[in-house]
Amino acid sequence: MHAEPMINVRDVEASSRWYQELLGATSGHGGPDFEMLLHDQRLMLMLHNADAAEHHPDIEKDGPVGKGVVLYFRVGEGLADAVVRAKQMGAEIRRGPEWNELAAQEELWVRDPDGYTIVLAGPAAWAT
Repeated sequence: MHAEPMINVRDVEASSRWYQELLGATSGHGGPDFEMLLHDQRLMLMLHNADAAEHHPDIEKDGPVGKGVVLYFRVGEGLADAVVRAKQMGAEIRRGPEWNELAAQEELWVRDPDGYTIVLAGPAAWAT
């Protein structure tokens, strides 16, 4: 089993470009209303414009975007490269890169254009 989260964003195409640059993802759908981001041909994240009701009419459109949501991406040995990309693209770095003693892994915390907290995690002994 694996998660395939979908988040509401204000500008699907701009968010798609941001995630593609930061994570090395590719577009699996594209367009102004909905995006499927892939890594190694596997779905990793969906982006949704809340105003596109035909996709998911029950999504709360007026709620806070990004508040209280933390998305972890295990980038493993690629963390150093992800840190460089985050800095080059001017991503808002919240913390790190730093060692998280509780999780036994190095992490970089950034904020995406919609306010979502994104954690890029390096290798961890418990992660496969």
